[in-house]
Amino acid sequence: MQELLVDFEDLDELYRCYMAFLRQGGVFVKTNLRFEMGTAVAVRVTLPDALEEDVASGKVVWITPQGAQNANPPGVGIAFGDGQEVLNDKIVKLLGTQLNSDKPTYTM
Repeated sequence: MQELLVDFEDLDELYRCYMAFLRQGGVFVKTNLRFEMGTAVAVRVTLPDALEEDVASGKVVWITPQGAQNANPPGVGIAFGDGQEVLNDKIVKLLGTQLNSDKPTYTM
C-alpha cells in the first residue's frame, strides 16, 4: 500500500485540504505522484500544533492533475476508510465553525 505524508502547518491549509463532503471525511494531499481512482493508500497526517502524526487508511476518490485549469495544486483526495473516525473527529474539532465557510478549497 502506497503511503503519503502530509503536514498541515496551519488551519487555513487544513481547511483547504479537508474533504467535508465525504461521508467519513478525507483529505486532499498535494503530490505529483500518479494514482488511479480507488487505489488504497495510507496517509500520515500531522495536524497543526500536533506533536504526533495520525495514520489513516483510505482510497483515492479525487484527482487533480498537473496543470489543472482551476490553478489548484496537483494531488489526490483520500477518503478515510472505516475505523478512521478518530482522525476525522480531530479535524472537525480543529476546524470548528470554519467548516461553514464559503472559502474555496482544493476540491469543491
